[in-house]
Amino acid sequence: MISRKRNLIFLALAILLLAAIAFPLLRRNQLPPLSLNADNQLPVQPAAATDTARPSADAAPTVAAEPAMVAATTSSPQAAGDTPAAPASSGPALTVDLSANRHPISPLIYGMNFPDQSLIKDLGLTVQRWGGNAATRYNWRIDTANRASDWFFENIPYDNPNPAALPSGSAADHFVEQGRKAAIQSILTIPLIGWTPKSRAFACAFATAKYPVQQKTDDQNGCGNGLTSDDKPISGNDPKDTSEPISPEFVADWLRHLVGQYGKAAQGGVAFYNLDNEPFLWHITHRDVHPEPVSYDELRERSYQYAAALKAVDPSAKTLGPSEWGWSGYFSSAKDQQEGSKGQDRKAHGDAVLVEWYLDQMRAYEQQHGVRLLDYLDQHYYPQAEGVALGEAGDASTQARRLRSTRSLWDQSYTDESWIGEPVRLLPRLRDWAARYPGTKTALSEYNFGGLESINGALAEADVLGIFGREGLDLATLWAPPKGDQPGAYTFRMYRNYDGAGAAFGESSVAARSADQDKLAIYAAERGDKTLTLLVINKSGDELTSTIALENAEVQDSAQIYRYSAAKLSEIERGEELKVTSNTLNASFPANSITLIELPHR
Repeated sequence: MISRKRNLIFLALAILLLAAIAFPLLRRNQLPPLSLNADNQLPVQPAAATDTARPSADAAPTVAAEPAMVAATTSSPQAAGDTPAAPASSGPALTVDLSANRHPISPLIYGMNFPDQSLIKDLGLTVQRWGGNAATRYNWRIDTANRASDWFFENIPYDNPNPAALPSGSAADHFVEQGRKAAIQSILTIPLIGWTPKSRAFACAFATAKYPVQQKTDDQNGCGNGLTSDDKPISGNDPKDTSEPISPEFVADWLRHLVGQYGKAAQGGVAFYNLDNEPFLWHITHRDVHPEPVSYDELRERSYQYAAALKAVDPSAKTLGPSEWGWSGYFSSAKDQQEGSKGQDRKAHGDAVLVEWYLDQMRAYEQQHGVRLLDYLDQHYYPQAEGVALGEAGDASTQARRLRSTRSLWDQSYTDESWIGEPVRLLPRLRDWAARYPGTKTALSEYNFGGLESINGALAEADVLGIFGREGLDLATLWAPPKGDQPGAYTFRMYRNYDGAGAAFGESSVAARSADQDKLAIYAAERGDKTLTLLVINKSGDELTSTIALENAEVQDSAQIYRYSAAKLSEIERGEELKVTSNTLNASFPANSITLIELPHR
């Protein structure tokens, strides 16, 4: 149960919480229409739409040039310029123990939302997700989505060369086919909200002809954002201006279509389904059809009905839920987060933490009906510290805060540097919660620590992926993935394809310790061929030299080095071999660098 202090935070600081809710709305999940290119492939996920330029359904996809992968053998890189690098400083001691804390690393932590097909193999991705606000209002029959508050509540059809053939050949079908072609898993988001676009014809919820005075407008189409000039939501609109009601049979029919096209999950079809997307924000993001905040009971009933319909068609498919937006949504309902609610919804449910209550309800359903409706406890996580999530690298203080913020994933001693103001320890918390319903796995189907265009964001993402493996997260898909030539993409290569030929970080996590994780973070894993792989992240601005003690290890007397650093952002470099003496390794780690050390079994 959460502390009385947290209750006070929820109830007394409503304005701060609403601001936190607004943050993800303003900065993410803005999904303009995806066009299929000449090869019927999905393009790179477009940048977030703004209020000054309407997303074009006919815009050509942008694909980054193929980056260089591995350079010729080099010594450790120096910073550019004629001045010799400063001598390396003494770094913290590092220790790896192959006999301690051994457990499998789930391959499904290396995923992305809407990845560019050309990068899936290059980055070694294992799972892709079709999600975001538009997925809540996607009509698979007519290949059209309502863009909700992301883009003026407009129905926008996906570009489709043969609409008469729908539902075959939809954007969702092509997304699944992209995953099958690349031999990775796909997650589709099924709607629970009860509404879907009524036709492929353009329509919007708040037409300026009907509501002439609105805060912002899409003048090209005569649509507004549904807010008055003094920032108050317009109420009383007719949901049927854009949408039609649906029932669980709508989802069952979609599953029948997908199974007919690709087989059941156990036969290689779609393996995973999100039970919608961030229901506790519907009264904001989808207020044109769902203006009332979702309660405990509504979340349960909709999850029961739609998940049961899904499982009836494909019992082998895995479901993920409740996929809430962030911290407040883990503990109480949207109804409770309304100003003046005084937590009445939660109190009416035994003062139970929302996630704990949700899992108990799912367990109770299986006990009563013999059907498991929930397979993964899934949430979204965007660090709430100022300037960290989704944005660019920022100034020096923001970059330092970003690197510290990864501790919110695991560290009980780290007080979150945001309005949360207490330890988050997200992954242990998810594990503890999931244990209430035995057999439930854990997932983060959206997360982003920002700065992926920079070495700072690459270092943070490297730390995040290492933490995911060490802490036993079962599935993760990055939101707003980087372009192929950006540093954030090289982070994935360092884990999944560091030599350009498919060499990857190991599959079995082993104990790795740093005397100062904030300077040098270290993660270790053994591959199936018994090769020990170490990944060391120098988060500091200094070159550091450290000793790595290898305990209970049988490795050869030389180690191979691969490195990505601020000194050369365009490629992963292969360094000179290092000698291993008496199971001890001395290595220098350049400032702002990610180093992969490969130690073959003796």
